[in-house]
Amino acid sequence: MNFSSGYVYLFLAIILGICANGFLKTTNGFTNIFPTIFCITSIVLCLFCLSKAMNLIPVGFTYATYGGLTITAVTLFGIIKYNQLPNIYGAIGIILIIIGVILVNYLGKVSS
Repeated sequence: MNFSSGYVYLFLAIILGICANGFLKTTNGFTNIFPTIFCITSIVLCLFCLSKAMNLIPVGFTYATYGGLTITAVTLFGIIKYNQLPNIYGAIGIILIIIGVILVNYLGKVSS
């Protein structure tokens, strides 16, 4: 596996994380069986992909990118699907998360 395949695994982890967290509300506290199975399966696959990505990309970059993009996307998912609009402080927080992911990925240096 090469460095670019790490980003493929990271992308898959982000998509699966969005699926798992975005549809978590539909499980109704894990009482609806099919959404629960979907969420559990997608989070297990997400963690598998995340672990594969961390073998190729530095852990800090991997997790910062995964966390930041997943949080942002799930927030957008909540706005679209559940009409849950964040207040001004939530919007500023999401913007700062995006800025943080950009800074970590483009300006962050890893020393071995």
